[in-house]
Amino acid sequence: MDWIKINPADNVAVALKPLAKGSEVLGVTLIEDIPAGHKVALTKIGIGQNIIKYGSPIGHALSDIQAGSWVHTHNVKTNLSGLLEYSYNPHPCSMPRDREAAFEGYVREDGKVGIRNEIWIVNTVGCVNGTAKTLERLGNEMYGDRVDGIHCFVHPYGCSQLGDDLKNTQHLLASMVHHPNAGGVLVLSLGCENNNLGVFKEMLGEYDPDRVKFLITQDVEDEVEAGLQLLDELTRHAQQAKRTTVSADRLIIGLKCGGSDGLSGITANPLLGNISDLLSRHGGTTLLTEVPEMFGAETLLMNRCKDEETFKKTVALINNFKEYFIRHGQEVYENPSPGNKAGGITTLEDKSLGCTQKGGAGEVRGVLSYCEPVKEKGLNLVQGPGNDLCAITALMASGAQMVLFTTGRGTPVGAPIPTVKVATNTPLAERKRNWIDFNAGVLADGADMQETTETFFRQLLEIASGKKTKSEEHDFREIAIFKDGVTL
Repeated sequence: MDWIKINPADNVAVALKPLAKGSEVLGVTLIEDIPAGHKVALTKIGIGQNIIKYGSPIGHALSDIQAGSWVHTHNVKTNLSGLLEYSYNPHPCSMPRDREAAFEGYVREDGKVGIRNEIWIVNTVGCVNGTAKTLERLGNEMYGDRVDGIHCFVHPYGCSQLGDDLKNTQHLLASMVHHPNAGGVLVLSLGCENNNLGVFKEMLGEYDPDRVKFLITQDVEDEVEAGLQLLDELTRHAQQAKRTTVSADRLIIGLKCGGSDGLSGITANPLLGNISDLLSRHGGTTLLTEVPEMFGAETLLMNRCKDEETFKKTVALINNFKEYFIRHGQEVYENPSPGNKAGGITTLEDKSLGCTQKGGAGEVRGVLSYCEPVKEKGLNLVQGPGNDLCAITALMASGAQMVLFTTGRGTPVGAPIPTVKVATNTPLAERKRNWIDFNAGVLADGADMQETTETFFRQLLEIASGKKTKSEEHDFREIAIFKDGVTL
């Protein structure tokens, strides 16, 4: 098939490959070329009339659009504006637990389950980034064969921060210390920073002293020598852990899309939605973030909330993020990124209706603030921006052991946790084999969705059991901490 009409109510179709002027789509002759991933009008759409895709409006026509015309940013404008009031119209959609599966994971002493047994070097402040990188390099040379690797995650924060920014940094770093993918953690401090160890330990709470070690670099003569001694102790402790068979109900998977194209909402994102529903049927958990990319499709999530309290939390999640935009004098419904537009995404509604498909059809069980640990099994919404690095870091901070990351444009980015890249189209998967872990483009090529879902789920169980992702093979691991305030 060269094109797809996603919903019977749609007045546009999406080109699955470049369509030439003069070719036909549903009996409509194209009057101009249509790029792959972009939309073509199936009927005349008058000025002011809605463009319908996924069965919902994605904006309105800025001028009369003739049948067979290219429908994109030059002739479409968003319908969205300002803050909205919402009402709860529940649609029952709970998922039965009727499937069983298992993977080989690490059961930690606190009951959490990790899918990797790594040593993480967590900096309280950016001033010790260089020391952390030196310890990472030397630690892997000396002790790396004892564990799945020793990794540091540099960042510029932890000092000269005020209010919520400092708290965000502390919460994020504390979540890393407690993350079960780390069999041991070295907390590395300078000593004079705002986020000094005395302050940070108050935020950290209880910890296992055999698993978590601390080093204030200003207090020792040779911080590298002292750090390596602690890494020796941590790796000896961590190597005692062994993989054991664990039910798939212990899996927590983050859902993310980046660099969308016109096929994102047709192939990769619906595939992740099916994975989310399937994991729920196994008793597991999924986390959905990118709050700005829910704008325009938020009511679909709100009406799937398990109860009115969860609905109210979802409303607050959406409106608080809109107020964040307004507070900074920014347009709430800013158009998608240049890469999104080039790939065929026209308005925020267009992007959001495709993005939210990652959450499947299941009930929204919980709503989490930034870095809040997940408690409810099933689908949860997480406070976080659309920015790729910030979003995958937020998913990790709420407890995800891995992230599924769909992309129509391609990206090498990786989180501290395994980051599974899912291509929306086959040309990308074939061109960037060093980035892509799974090709959802086969769905546009005619593959069956259910069979593809089952195949992908088996691959995810293999990754949970130790199979490396492409980002892990290349050692692409980064964090980005959400910031909204003054830096001194």
